[in-house]
Amino acid sequence: MDETIVVVGGALLHDGRLLAARRSAPPELAGRWELPGGKVEPGEAPEAALVRELREELGVTAESVERVPGEWPLRTPYVLRVWTARLLPGSADPTPLEDHDDLRWLSPDELWDVDWLDQDVPAVKAVLRRWDGRDPSRG
Repeated sequence: MDETIVVVGGALLHDGRLLAARRSAPPELAGRWELPGGKVEPGEAPEAALVRELREELGVTAESVERVPGEWPLRTPYVLRVWTARLLPGSADPTPLEDHDDLRWLSPDELWDVDWLDQDVPAVKAVLRRWDGRDPSRG
């Protein structure tokens, strides 16, 4: 039986911009950009996994806002599911702590200025379709 393992991606929105994280590892992904996040642990809710992953990878206190419709295949047995997220009041600014060496806040017009990982491109397009100027950091 092949169990699907969910990888959560965070479309972290703040002041009208989306956070992109540049991978530093593993070597085959280094230098490309992604939505930050990671694997959901057994028994963990995806929204809780997203909050945990954003804390571990970026040092921020955030909350998930809403799931972006869709699911994108990664290598078997992984699939990517994305949630919009926002920083909570008093959160530290994002810092690349694990597996990233740079972060960029991108406006909708700048989204394609970075070299997204292939598997993140359809997810970012889905985020852009849902975004339409809404910014969860502003309530």
